[in-house]
Amino acid sequence: MGERIRIEDLAQPVLSDHQQGALAFGEAVATELTMDAVLTAAVDQTGLDDYGPDDFRDRLHRWLDEVDRDPDRTGLGRMILFNDCVRYASQRLRIHDLLARHPEIHDQQIVAPIIVVGLPRSGTTHLVNLLAADPRLRSLPLWESYEPVPTPGEAATRDAADPRHRRGAGAWAAMQQTVPLLAAMHPMAPDHVHEELELQLPDFTSYELEWVARVPGWRDHYLATDQTPHYDYLRTVLKILQWYAPRERWVLKSPQHLEQIGPLLATFPDATVVVTHRDPVSVIQSAATMLTYGARMSYRTTRPEWYLTYWAERVEQLLAASIRDRPLVPEDRAVDVLFHDFMADEMGTVERIYETAGWPLTDEARAAIDGYLTNHERGRDGQVVYDVRADFGAEPAELRAPFGFYFDRFAVREEVA
Repeated sequence: MGERIRIEDLAQPVLSDHQQGALAFGEAVATELTMDAVLTAAVDQTGLDDYGPDDFRDRLHRWLDEVDRDPDRTGLGRMILFNDCVRYASQRLRIHDLLARHPEIHDQQIVAPIIVVGLPRSGTTHLVNLLAADPRLRSLPLWESYEPVPTPGEAATRDAADPRHRRGAGAWAAMQQTVPLLAAMHPMAPDHVHEELELQLPDFTSYELEWVARVPGWRDHYLATDQTPHYDYLRTVLKILQWYAPRERWVLKSPQHLEQIGPLLATFPDATVVVTHRDPVSVIQSAATMLTYGARMSYRTTRPEWYLTYWAERVEQLLAASIRDRPLVPEDRAVDVLFHDFMADEMGTVERIYETAGWPLTDEARAAIDGYLTNHERGRDGQVVYDVRADFGAEPAELRAPFGFYFDRFAVREEVA
């Protein structure tokens, strides 16, 4: 176990020399957050100009416009969003080009995936990485999620020598310098198995923007819009990845699926759905702490109270939607994982999932999962100590009060007193 870490400067950040330099650099560069600027940069970067269906343009405009109108966004924060959008647009161009040249990719079948669904900060990342240790399962490492289609002319080796892997490692190194405590809260190393949500970003949708910007307008638009077409886009990109490197079955995960069970099962009707459960107060204080900490680089004021209020509401929305739509999940393909049970018996949890999924837990798979547990001790990069009272001025009982409907349904254990 690494050191215990208390972040005591959430409201008034004490910045390192590196952080101050990065912010100054961002202020010295004028970043144009417009759709034309992003799309032109992506065309210049790829040499391609066919984006496919144009419906994404409205969504891209919404992303950029809401952030552009926020005077609290730093120059560095504007630059980061611009660069991310150029990467997504570039991947969209490459995806569309690859499918035009290889229409047989559409014939790929995504069969009976195992999909982990649960609140953010509820153990979904650890669980999906455990399952992904099984070499028979196809998973999505972070470096591949960033660039699902290799750059033409580069050797795609799907290992540490792959240029995409090197770029992912470089991004992780830069993040560790700029926001070093994120490693203790949410590892983003290139080989870390990531959310397939990343594959919806070339379609400029999902709730991902809520994690990097204060965008209640986008949230409202996203929640009011049928996401089924965007889950179909996700499936198409999974077909591309499977075409490059097939396996027997996929293992996937995203907290977003909690409020999109309908589109998820319309897209993957034979999926085994693994639902993690945890005290919502633990989730809220963890998410609010992580995002407030990260805001020191993207915003001029960190506003801890904004993040607490926003994510308390979003967690309630996620859980309410998941309970509303739970009847859509066939009971014989659903696995509920209580956080305290998972922490007490990780391999036992894996065994239950495999049994429900009809997937044999071979000696090889068991050894690989045991090896992952041995080599990835929880908290090895340090353990952040959360304090919702000291950091946010909130009482756990008051935060927990709206979630009676959830505790009535699942035997979740209260963690924050």
